Amino acid sequence: MDKLVLVLNANFEPINVCNTRRAIGLMLTDKASLVINGRGVIRTVSHEFPRPSVIRLDQMILRPRPRTLLNRREIFRRDNFTCQYCGKHSTSLTIDHVVPRYRGGGHTWTNVVAACAHCNHHKGGKTLEEVGMRLMHLPKEPPTSAMYIFGHHLHDNEEWKEFLTGW
Repeated sequence: MDKLVLVLNANFEPINVCNTRRAIGLMLTDKASLVINGRGVIRTVSHEFPRPSVIRLDQMILRPRPRTLLNRREIFRRDNFTCQYCGKHSTSLTIDHVVPRYRGGGHTWTNVVAACAHCNHHKGGKTLEEVGMRLMHLPKEPPTSAMYIFGHHLHDNEEWKEFLTGW
């Protein structure tokens, strides 16, 4: 019941991910309909319910365009868990401000990168020019596409791909 289900708006735009229990509740209250059943059925004493993989809301939900939150997990995900100075791929990374905060650099998508502890310590509170280091990629805000927002769930839910690529 904890498997993830992709929730589509009435126009088939991906808007959320919920668990199977919530998806079945939405279907039983006629707020959503089944689009893909890729997981079999759930049997009770008197009923069988399809175990959904993708559902579609019956009513259109108007909501603002989603934005990716600026937090550690998303910075590491944007930088592919790779130090942006030396290229080392690791799960134990730190956050580095390209322009140090005490020198006017803000905590924004364009000023933070993932860095290994060695490179972060080497750079310290200096600028890239002062230390002679270079970034592998210029930092920028990640896209707000459905593929980026929900794409990290694709390894368990291949059937979602056709709904995520169009948006």
